[in-house]
Amino acid sequence: MLGNKVLKGVLLVGLGATSYGMLATFVKLAYADTSSQGLHYTPAEVITAQFVIGIFLIFLINLFQKNRKGNNVVKASSSDIKKLMLVGTSTGLTSIFYYLTVKYVPVSIGIVLLMQTVWMGVFLEMLIEKKAPSPIKILSVVIALLGTALATNFFLNKVELNWKGVVLGLLAAVSFTTTMFAANKVATSISSAQRSLYMLLGGVIIVFIFAILTQNTPFNYDIFFKWGILIAVFGTVIPPMLLNAGFPLTGIGIGSIVSALELPVSVTIAFIVLNETVILSQWIGIVLIIFAIVLMNINLKKQ
Repeated sequence: MLGNKVLKGVLLVGLGATSYGMLATFVKLAYADTSSQGLHYTPAEVITAQFVIGIFLIFLINLFQKNRKGNNVVKASSSDIKKLMLVGTSTGLTSIFYYLTVKYVPVSIGIVLLMQTVWMGVFLEMLIEKKAPSPIKILSVVIALLGTALATNFFLNKVELNWKGVVLGLLAAVSFTTTMFAANKVATSISSAQRSLYMLLGGVIIVFIFAILTQNTPFNYDIFFKWGILIAVFGTVIPPMLLNAGFPLTGIGIGSIVSALELPVSVTIAFIVLNETVILSQWIGIVLIIFAIVLMNINLKKQ
């Protein structure tokens, strides 16, 4: 029975990570597409469409759960809502930074930059808990950095990286690290659908500010129908629901390992759909990053 629960959790986390892995390719395709006015879609349009549609869909999911469970649904307190919305601002920033990243660099590079959460999480944990990381974690960080250097062709210098994309990618990783660290500690007693809704409401405030400041052309509302629904489903609805359902079954250790599927899936989809060039050294770097994630969580898995 226990094995079946873990297997179910692995499948849920794996599907959630796979969904996240496909997201950047959809965003890249949206950028390449044109609206009915003949203009390319902007990051502000893509991100706004994702959050607005995502909030609507998550709201419907909450209504469905409330109707099904009635009074058994644990409601979020005003304090929980405020905290989740505050955490949600980092969710909005992550989307903004990451979607801008893939505008300047290939998806295969963007996802590697985002996965710098591997060592950033260790560093943040060290600052907050004021305790030196274990030798295993230090080794994992070294391996992850080596993998990053290979995956971005730092040694071979065969890919000319736009410095804006690199900076934005690292900012996305910082924001994502903050989101993961805070989200796992805030309002954990309420349903994942409620947590997702209030975090999105916090994130959409940041997204609207970004859109107002950066959108220089009339807003193309057909983004909502052409790409918004697809990006919202794969980026806002499916991943958090599956990951929040799967992690309690797998535990943090196995869940973190399985969620690393996001990296190879993202690179593979970009390679197949966008015809991005991914050389052998990059694949080796990706394998090293995944190995670092496994190494960092292997002790938890044994427990």
